[in-house]
Amino acid sequence: MRFLALACDYDGTLACDGQVNEETLVALERLLDSGRKLILVTGRQLDDLHKVFPHLNLFEWVVAVNGALLYQPATRKEKPLGEPPPQAFVKALQEQGVDSLGVGRVIVATWHPHEKTVLAVIRKLGLEHQVILNKDAVMVLPPSVDKASGLNAALSEMRLSPHKTVGIGDAENDQALLGLCGCGVAVANALPVLKERADFVTKGDRGAGVVELIDKLIASDLEELDSLRKQHYISLGKLENGE
Repeated sequence: MRFLALACDYDGTLACDGQVNEETLVALERLLDSGRKLILVTGRQLDDLHKVFPHLNLFEWVVAVNGALLYQPATRKEKPLGEPPPQAFVKALQEQGVDSLGVGRVIVATWHPHEKTVLAVIRKLGLEHQVILNKDAVMVLPPSVDKASGLNAALSEMRLSPHKTVGIGDAENDQALLGLCGCGVAVANALPVLKERADFVTKGDRGAGVVELIDKLIASDLEELDSLRKQHYISLGKLENGE
């Protein structure tokens, strides 16, 4: 077996309007029955995720808050993967009128069009924090914290290589996730920028696209995609036939 794990984004990938349908849940269980592992990689806060998705036990690890928190459903173990946001930064945003401000253990979050104000405050305070967009969501995280770093932490716990992992997503913040994995997949409803980065784009939207990918994984271990994944090839020389 070449691919041993599937790392899934939640909103817009597994879920439609925050909910995962029964067909997608059954497909996730089929993947587990094949001997593979599941990892959820999401921008959502963990408390919010518990409220909307009561099936976290299907996943060996959950990477929440866009890579800032690692959670193991089986043990309920939580591990922050970054430093708390500076109080001066939060206060400055509030003073600049940034509303709908969410402050977590690592992340500071708001919505479009506040990204310009957020960037201005980061520059003014001389911070190294990064702004990550997820459609209309604006997330501020410490340097080097993203979905790829969070997935790396989960895979390290599982003693698995990213090269043995398939990632699937739909938005800007999934670029790092797909770039880390041995195979990166975009669902049909994904943003164009993510489709350009993907090794494969599903025909189905959201959960239907995940089901489509799972069926391919179980049936062929994605062998049919090898000819599409030229960016992973390293040229070492030429065969006798000139290839």
